[in-house]
Amino acid sequence: MSTALPTRTASAAVEHTSRRRHPLRGPLGISVLLLLGAVLLATAVGPVGIGPDEVIGTLLSHLPFAHLHTSASPVDQAIIWQLRLPRVVLAALVGAMLAAAGTSYQGVLRNPLADPYLLGVAAGAGLGATLAIVAGQGGSFVLPAAAFAGAVVAVALTYVVAAAGTGRASGYAILLAGVAVTAMLASVQTYLQQHHSDEVRQIFNWILGSFSAASWSDVRLVVPYIAVSAAVLLAHRRILDVLRVGSEETGALGIHPERTRLIIVAVATLGTAAAVSVSGLIGFVGIIVPHAVRLVTSASYRVVLPVSMICGAAFLVLADLVARTVEAPTELPIGVVTAVVGAPFFLVVLRSRRTRERVL
Repeated sequence: MSTALPTRTASAAVEHTSRRRHPLRGPLGISVLLLLGAVLLATAVGPVGIGPDEVIGTLLSHLPFAHLHTSASPVDQAIIWQLRLPRVVLAALVGAMLAAAGTSYQGVLRNPLADPYLLGVAAGAGLGATLAIVAGQGGSFVLPAAAFAGAVVAVALTYVVAAAGTGRASGYAILLAGVAVTAMLASVQTYLQQHHSDEVRQIFNWILGSFSAASWSDVRLVVPYIAVSAAVLLAHRRILDVLRVGSEETGALGIHPERTRLIIVAVATLGTAAAVSVSGLIGFVGIIVPHAVRLVTSASYRVVLPVSMICGAAFLVLADLVARTVEAPTELPIGVVTAVVGAPFFLVVLRSRRTRERVL
């Protein structure tokens, strides 16, 4: 009996250590399965119904050096590869980036209500897109480039305003500056809309978001920005946990809080600007997905950030599926779908005592 107790204790210690070393094993696996199911469903469902086996076979047949054949007809293969899959992949990339940016902003600013558009990204992108549409470039490469440039300039202006006078941009100063910059840019956009009423419909269609014109060129355009942004944010997920305790404690641990915040905000903004430049402004993804993940997993950013990215991708893929099928053959703006789903959910989350205790 004297050796049984130490053996049990050692086994328990090993099991506890193993659990601590793999905090993502359960949530990450479930979220990956959710994303794979969403991608398969969104690729198979449409005006032309395609079986899951044909979808999987078509995807495998395009793998390099695989030389696999599929039972799908050439027409179905074209529908899957040229029409549906670029749209699904683009929606997944945008959803992952918006969720990652929202999660990062919430950690950096220590504000559970922060979202990817808080610092003027939406207003800047909207103004840039409006200028492109008014100039007659709404259907060209100029539109996403103008939206991207507008978003970057808006956040840079927010930081300049927040740091004016003191030379340091604190969390509250950034929030207030973001509100001011957003109001200013939105007023300019409204002025342009009033003086160019013929383009108002096109402007609002972009603002509400859509993947109807998605193509592989759009995917190739945003992949470098989103990949770099996601990699940097994931590399800082442990530091986000440290930033929650405050600037003084963070500095005592050898981390420069202001510089770290600037890096995270800049990278999250870059990815968000790239995402909205090809999708338009899609709300609620960056708020409700991190909250939902915290509700069912933990408050640690080591878990919340990667799982939120995968769940954000799955959420937007499914939202786009609803947007293009619920009133087929016409499409709903995807921003309407995310708002219909996100607003009630967010109200429930705000009233949840459990969420208020666990978030941040």
